[in-house]
Amino acid sequence: MGIIDGLARAIRGTPAERTRVEPRLAPAAPPNASPRPGALNSPSNVPYDGADYYGQHMQNWNPVLWSGDTEIGPQRDTLVARVRDLVRNDGWAAGAVTRTLDNTVGVNIRPISKPDYRALAHMSGNTSFDAQWAREYGAELDSRWRQWANDPRRFNDAERMLTFGQQMHLAFRQLLTDGDAIATLPWIEERMGRGAAQYATAVKIIDPDRLSNPQGRPDWTHIRNGVEVDEHEAPIAYHIREAHQADYWQGGKTVTWKRIPRETDFGRPLVVHMFEHHRGTQHRGGAGILAPVIQRLKMLIRYDTAELDASIVNAIFAAFIESPYDHQMTAEALGSGPPGGPGMDGRWQQQLAWNSHRDLSMQGSRIPMLFPGEKINTVAAARPANGYRDFQRAVLNNVAAGAGLSPQQVSNDFSDVNYSSARAALLEAWKTLTRRRQDFEIGFCQPIRMAFVEESMEIDNLPLPRNAPEFIDARAAYARAKWLGPGRGWIDPVAEKQGAILGMDAGLSTLEQECATNEGADWEEVIDQRKIEVDAFTERGLPLPEWTGQQDASATVRKPEET
Repeated sequence: MGIIDGLARAIRGTPAERTRVEPRLAPAAPPNASPRPGALNSPSNVPYDGADYYGQHMQNWNPVLWSGDTEIGPQRDTLVARVRDLVRNDGWAAGAVTRTLDNTVGVNIRPISKPDYRALAHMSGNTSFDAQWAREYGAELDSRWRQWANDPRRFNDAERMLTFGQQMHLAFRQLLTDGDAIATLPWIEERMGRGAAQYATAVKIIDPDRLSNPQGRPDWTHIRNGVEVDEHEAPIAYHIREAHQADYWQGGKTVTWKRIPRETDFGRPLVVHMFEHHRGTQHRGGAGILAPVIQRLKMLIRYDTAELDASIVNAIFAAFIESPYDHQMTAEALGSGPPGGPGMDGRWQQQLAWNSHRDLSMQGSRIPMLFPGEKINTVAAARPANGYRDFQRAVLNNVAAGAGLSPQQVSNDFSDVNYSSARAALLEAWKTLTRRRQDFEIGFCQPIRMAFVEESMEIDNLPLPRNAPEFIDARAAYARAKWLGPGRGWIDPVAEKQGAILGMDAGLSTLEQECATNEGADWEEVIDQRKIEVDAFTERGLPLPEWTGQQDASATVRKPEET
């Protein structure tokens, strides 16, 4: 017997040994016994309650497993139309979008240049790329940016209607409501000239509805919801309808599409498209921040309208007269002929005669004289319902959670919170708002800035040391910036500013961080302005006030009543 046969025999056993082995059977279930659940609550034999198909809580819940592109494609237009309708016509929805906009981009989002001088020094081998150069270069570039972004003649806008900050406000609004922010960067050289545009770079905000498959065809291998991709699923071009499908006056442009590459051969962006990525291999956004709460907002609107209508009816319909006569007699009375004609001898005539000349009043208050058998009943105003406020608060809490805001920001009601709870809620919301702003800065604002910096380095005399790398070789290093938006603000200015001073004194924070976070300001502009004001006091022979920094900062930490 070989080794293999021996191993097989040891595993299988002899025929006699195999016959002695009896199968182990599960204990017999008692008659009429229900099957044992496979999980905590599931009545079927599945390991997870969430995958149960037969329980009363799960049996009608059968969502489809879609891909990132497929799940938004067919439903996108319906979702977006409903969200826009909510934002147009409902105060809660409009408030949620407005609060998010005001706390993220505002209308004056702007970059502060922070060129990566260490990377440039490493690339060029020139130690002149240092912090001093970065400051000089940044100050010059930022002045050029302000001339372009805040031009009163709006040459930064291809449509010449908005400043750059206003354009970003519009793009972010579309991101919140539609799920996409899209812009093209046309090169409009014909506008350049003396007293006209100084730069050919322009920005045109595109309605996300226009990004779609040509001729409305379904998605296929290389085009997904208007986004053309390569074999690696990377966007390479965008198919944009030349006019919105609802603009009937545009004629043939509503049924023609233009293919715009994502960027030029040398890397200059031509289309900027930004959305929140929730899935891998996703090329379009969803329907904005209100998509998860559309149904609840609609329910709240209907409930709110019903309560308002009931309150109005209660206010108008104050009392009614109860009569013992039946409806047939009333119909006969209403159908009686002209005065003096047949039928006027019925109850209607008697009632008219009774009420005639009975206009009694006492001190301006009328005294009713009722027909025999009639009596006055009042309407008890039982609405709004007792649970209306609690229901409203619960729904708005759900909306706030879905939108990433605090309940107080959505309802604008701070009457039932104290300082600690309000600050805790706003700090949690601020984390989400900060993340959204930074995501928008990276995905939408920064590519536009890179296109501007590329042109500025070509035509402006920016300070550059010898052996400076070409922009095409160091885009990220030259265009690196920190973006400033609206500040977080103060709930208790005295206490929070005292905390800011303590943090800076302890080395846990910096003036740059405090100015940017709380005020949305550039710290260098703050101290430059402070020097101007101190010099103004000195020139005029006025004593310097305490805020000029002539005393130790610890004195500022004391509360006003302690000084």
